[in-house]
Amino acid sequence: MKYQIKNRFTQEVMFESDTETVRELAQQNKANLSEANLSEANLSEANLSEANLSMANLCMANLSEANLSEANLSKANLYGANLSEANLSEADLSEANLCMANLYGADLSEAKIKITQKDELLNALRIEIVE
Repeated sequence: MKYQIKNRFTQEVMFESDTETVRELAQQNKANLSEANLSEANLSEANLSEANLSMANLCMANLSEANLSEANLSKANLYGANLSEANLSEADLSEANLCMANLYGADLSEAKIKITQKDELLNALRIEIVE
């Protein structure tokens, strides 16, 4: 089957291939997936370490158990994405939209976020601060 990855802003085709899954296409082109539209994509268990996913649309994507270590996810839209058990160690999540994301069991060691994202992150981790 032919899969395409399009630019989320211009809809231009960025990558196209006769791969078995969109996960394979994403892994083959992980070096530069900046601005890619991967909304609702099944990328579970994908190896996207060191990938450039800055400004990518990953809204409602399944990234469970994915390797996103050292990935650039700055300004990415991760609204409602499933990142459970994902490896996000040393990932750049600065200004990423983490609203409604599932980060249960995710490895966030040395990940980068902005202080203004702390409430989103706490919600995504299902952590409630009580006084």
